[in-house]
Amino acid sequence: MVTGAAGFIGAAVAERLCARGDEVLGIDSLNDYYQVSLKQDRVAHVRAATPDAFAFKQVDFSDWEALSAALEGEEFDSIVHLGAQAGVRYSLENPRAYVEANLMGHVNLLEVARHRGCAHMVYASSSSVYGGNDKLPFSVEDRADHPVSLYAATKKADELMSETYAHLYRTPLTGLRFFTVYGPWGRPDMALWLFTDAILSGRPIKVFNHGEMWRDFTFIDDIVSGVVACLDNPPADDGEEKAGGSVKPHALYNIGNHRSEKLTKVIELIEQACGRKAEVELMPMQPGDVEKTYADIDAIQRDIGYQPTTSIEQGIPQFVKWYREYHGV
Repeated sequence: MVTGAAGFIGAAVAERLCARGDEVLGIDSLNDYYQVSLKQDRVAHVRAATPDAFAFKQVDFSDWEALSAALEGEEFDSIVHLGAQAGVRYSLENPRAYVEANLMGHVNLLEVARHRGCAHMVYASSSSVYGGNDKLPFSVEDRADHPVSLYAATKKADELMSETYAHLYRTPLTGLRFFTVYGPWGRPDMALWLFTDAILSGRPIKVFNHGEMWRDFTFIDDIVSGVVACLDNPPADDGEEKAGGSVKPHALYNIGNHRSEKLTKVIELIEQACGRKAEVELMPMQPGDVEKTYADIDAIQRDIGYQPTTSIEQGIPQFVKWYREYHGV
């Protein structure tokens, strides 16, 4: 089962799993945080690519009764829990949405994994848990208890609840701290989409912290390879210390590109791919945002063999090409 299957990463993971011969039940609430049509198009894209292997149900996994009813009679041996209320900035406007989806929803999925005896649940955490840490690159061994947004706080809470379930019920769990994922079928609330849309429309782009921003941009294909590899390698219940420090069957990994790119360089690559210059509006830092992210991926490389291969010079033109085809511009 893949949650958030209409989302950017969820749809891509579902498609990859189906393509290799797995049968996937995708669930998603199709909420309107951004345009529902894009979510529906992602589901249709996965269905078209793998019609016999993919089933989809619209359900809000933070509603226990609705989730239980939707899963009645369904069988699955593992879970990739990627559904969440996403976005750092929106958590300042609508905190309850994050508590419902990211806390109640996560507990519900832990309960499903526990009661069904699932072999493994891989779940989405976030690089935002590192908050204002200024030691770079971010390592899973670093303390992560000073979040600067509610979104980050909910993701850290998910890790703590997962540790409890791994301890009490020995459920094998792997949390993935994603770093700025981008690529075809991406999210409209993220910088790459916003910048591409504005440049192609001739509108100015807003660049925060006066352009002094660095992100570990990670291409979707590399992320999906990492998620699937983690799914195939559940942490052992052997009392040994796992990545992230747990001695339970619970591992935590950074999943990024292991390169921190300055935002102004990313803008230049988008300009090249669009064939036009950006009009830039320099803005101050936004509340809840951080200046730099940079993933130490030693643990996931060592344990899982994860190796990102796509540079932003390769990935950004692929995103812009997809964007233009999708919108017919």
